[in-house]
Amino acid sequence: MLTFEEKLEIIESFPELTRNDVSLGRVNFHYEESVMDKKNVVYHLHPNGNGFVFGYYIDGVETDDRGMVNIRDFSREDIKAIVRDAIDSLSQPDQETWVNEEGHTLALVFDFDLWNIYAGDMLDGTFPTYAAATDYLEQEGFKRQ
Repeated sequence: MLTFEEKLEIIESFPELTRNDVSLGRVNFHYEESVMDKKNVVYHLHPNGNGFVFGYYIDGVETDDRGMVNIRDFSREDIKAIVRDAIDSLSQPDQETWVNEEGHTLALVFDFDLWNIYAGDMLDGTFPTYAAATDYLEQEGFKRQ
């Protein structure tokens, strides 16, 4: 297991994160440019080595009920990867294009804290989270372009 200092060194290497010291020696790291309400990328990194990374929007990552991944036993490479993925997941563009095999195109647009799916000018659906919207699109046979 990496030490608290080693984990801090890795996380502090991401210039887009802002360090916030909290109680009991724990440290949070925020991503102020997040397109989501969520700005906490690293939560309660503790001197005992425990800590969490926000992984709710990262494909293929198991999270707890808060959308967090415990990084206590992660390697240096794994911490770098999950922090990068967390930042990227909170940096989703305000609009994405999705296409199915038949060539139909839908736009996924983040607007007023909701994810809307448009077919041209017509609203096809509204979802509270990016994950819910992309899950719907994938179930309907669409892929991100």
